[in-house]
Amino acid sequence: MKVLNLYAGIGGNRKLWKDVDVVAIEIDKDIAKIYQKNFPTDKVIVADAHKYLLEHIHDDWDFIWSSPPCPTHSRLRKANVKQNPPKYPDMKLYEEILLLEGYAKCKWVIENVISWYNPLIKPYEVGNHYFWSNFAINIKKFPKRGIGSYGETLSTLSKDRFEINHKEYKNVDKRKVLRNCVEPLLGLHIFNCAYYNRQFRLSDYEI
Repeated sequence: MKVLNLYAGIGGNRKLWKDVDVVAIEIDKDIAKIYQKNFPTDKVIVADAHKYLLEHIHDDWDFIWSSPPCPTHSRLRKANVKQNPPKYPDMKLYEEILLLEGYAKCKWVIENVISWYNPLIKPYEVGNHYFWSNFAINIKKFPKRGIGSYGETLSTLSKDRFEINHKEYKNVDKRKVLRNCVEPLLGLHIFNCAYYNRQFRLSDYEI
């Protein structure tokens, strides 16, 4: 199965995927090096993921995952107005949703934070993430974790949530890198919804 993993980071979403041929796009070369170490068989390209998607949307993909930049959509940023002056929300998020809706020939999903505004296109809400996709997503409960909240620290988050050693990371903001990761079990759940979970039980849904 050929997968395009955009804005790949260090690969939290991809950690538990099996039997996949992954092309990962990450613009930060130091973060890309960490991803490559974590997933040595994946092809990692240092590039602008937004541009890459536009230029390669018609390539022979089976699945596309995209996690566009989230800070301008975040409720946390909006709440702290003294440190964060007003800023236009980054519309690359909605550009990619519409592009994939109109042109993608494969299964796709876009992930982002729960926004401070009512989303312009209705998403699925799972854990503390929004998801837009062209397949049904089973709504399940996942831990809402974050550094500085829910008792998480940099060490417990990297060890318990991602089973990685953040102390090896060089030239990156470790806190930011880990906060940007998608829970591996959540990443697997979304992937499975696209290909394996054909029937859902009413009890799986939050009502």
